[in-house]
Amino acid sequence: MTNRPADNRDQFRPEGHDNDNFLLTTVVGSYKKPKWLDRARELFEDEDTNFGTEEWEEAKDDAARLITEEHERSGLDVVVDGEMRRKEMVEYFAHRIDGYEFNGRVKVWGHNYFDKPSVVDEVEYGEQWLVDEFEFTDEVASRPVKVPITGPYTLANWTFNEAYEDDEALAYDLAELVNEEIEQLVDAGARYIQIDEPALATTPDDHAIVGECLERIVADIPEEVRIGVHVCYGDYSRIYPEILDYPVDEIDLELTNGNYEQIDVFTDPEFTLDLALGVVDNHTAEVETVKEIKENIKQGFKVVPPEQLTISPDCGLKLLPREIAYQKMENMVQAAREVEAELDAGEIDVPVAGETASADD
Repeated sequence: MTNRPADNRDQFRPEGHDNDNFLLTTVVGSYKKPKWLDRARELFEDEDTNFGTEEWEEAKDDAARLITEEHERSGLDVVVDGEMRRKEMVEYFAHRIDGYEFNGRVKVWGHNYFDKPSVVDEVEYGEQWLVDEFEFTDEVASRPVKVPITGPYTLANWTFNEAYEDDEALAYDLAELVNEEIEQLVDAGARYIQIDEPALATTPDDHAIVGECLERIVADIPEEVRIGVHVCYGDYSRIYPEILDYPVDEIDLELTNGNYEQIDVFTDPEFTLDLALGVVDNHTAEVETVKEIKENIKQGFKVVPPEQLTISPDCGLKLLPREIAYQKMENMVQAAREVEAELDAGEIDVPVAGETASADD
């Protein structure tokens, strides 16, 4: 078993941070694309226009720069570029992995479709996936950059498997490729990697497969590189406490949308990893007040002490209008800073590990 978690949080603490306590603030990843970027994609895909590769690359660069700066303006400690270069979380990677092919779109829900890929041959690592994206974002950002990457279990589970005996074998091969990509990212300077595994919540009995995938992913990754896993939407009691055995530093969970009804799941046994807690709902356009978010943050203290708590939205914000998403982020950061100050002043009682009393009792 790989030894995690590691003490790698303080590298993301801003210089001159006002409070002694530090609640790391970040986002899960995706963000609403500017309307002009969607229009640029349409022009690029239209053979009757003169909007070529050079113009398309410039448009994506401009969008990535814009959203990175928007994240920084909100006050986040760790930023991403809003995944401006990605259209969909599986499709993007499948286009870059040898062994995948596309045969047309499938319906997901309502009138929403995506190009669900097929694995038709043994998967192999070809071109780099995210290194250029990270290097660009890291250059334009003045704050640390997190890299979200779709995990191997989800890549396998949300794919038509036409080449492997089962999805488990496919997931393990994909895990080796994810490991190779992360090694490339680390060489480029990345220090915060988030593995997205939403499929775990839909088939939670396979948590052992995800654990084995993670073992392969983090092999030889230095401990100073922070590794998190994002899991959203599901009955967490079916994967807890097993996820505590994952060789990662942080588990990122969606809990706001369910009004924290599952928070007590994580109090017994003691939560030994860092917790990235969703404190704003990505499914509603109603902007939570700073006061409301502060109460949500305190829910996290039922599970971990402040030094193990990361603050983020429930999930990616790409379905929300940009102005709403920005206000949620800005209020989230303000709430975190106010809770830090109240912790410094001794105004918040943090329960002892293993207790389930309310953080503000």
